[in-house]
Amino acid sequence: MSPVSLLLNILWIVCGGIWMAAGWLIAALIMAITIIGLPWAKAALNIAVYTVLPFGYTVIDKPPGPFGGAFALVGNIVWFVLAGWWLALGHLIAAVILAVTIIGLPFAWAHLKLAGISLWPLGREIVPINAAYRAPR
Repeated sequence: MSPVSLLLNILWIVCGGIWMAAGWLIAALIMAITIIGLPWAKAALNIAVYTVLPFGYTVIDKPPGPFGGAFALVGNIVWFVLAGWWLALGHLIAAVILAVTIIGLPFAWAHLKLAGISLWPLGREIVPINAAYRAPR
């Protein structure tokens, strides 16, 4: 992780990024309790880690599985109904609040990226930025 990414991640945590990560952890816990929601719980835990340290990482699409991504599509629809919309709404509200100040613009942009993955998390992967540029898509 570059020094700039490290500094931005520290400022992110101090300025409230930890609260959205807590929201992701609550979503993961609720999904894990249901047993049926374990695939969503795993995705939510991965995104919770990404929410704690968003700078220096990016989201890429995974190659489709043997069923052409049909399971991810159905899973994402269920996710959107159960948890995706309220997590995305939280990120959007935080982005608007942070975008009011010039200093908060990088954090607002990070919240917008997180709002996008909040809506459709399955079939995506969080990787370091360096790996995203090297990996074939």
